[in-house]
Amino acid sequence: MPHSSPSKISDIADHRLDAVFSALSDPVRRAILEMIAERELLVSEVAAGFDISLQAVSRHIQVLVRAGLVQQHRSGRISRCRIETGPLYDAAVWLNKYTQYWQDQFDLLATLLGTDPATTREEENS
Repeated sequence: MPHSSPSKISDIADHRLDAVFSALSDPVRRAILEMIAERELLVSEVAAGFDISLQAVSRHIQVLVRAGLVQQHRSGRISRCRIETGPLYDAAVWLNKYTQYWQDQFDLLATLLGTDPATTREEENS
């Protein structure tokens, strides 16, 4: 059964998250984001990092643009790309909602196994 959203605002937010996660599902697009996270790059500079055509890289960039993850600026035939971090932050916030759930599950497992969850976390963090 499909998830029903309580409002149009959450429908828009859900659509944006869907676009972000869809865009991030491809390793080439994730690599492009890593490249432009360092600095703004020309599309040709991005394409030079891959063994695929400039046209294929451009299509990947357009998916990232539609997801709001990349801003593209054109000046004549020159096209520059830079990362937009807002949608990544929104995705991280959404994912973070499940952090407590999983921590609780691990704590329960540790309790069932007879270990102290707090001690286990301290050992993992050191």
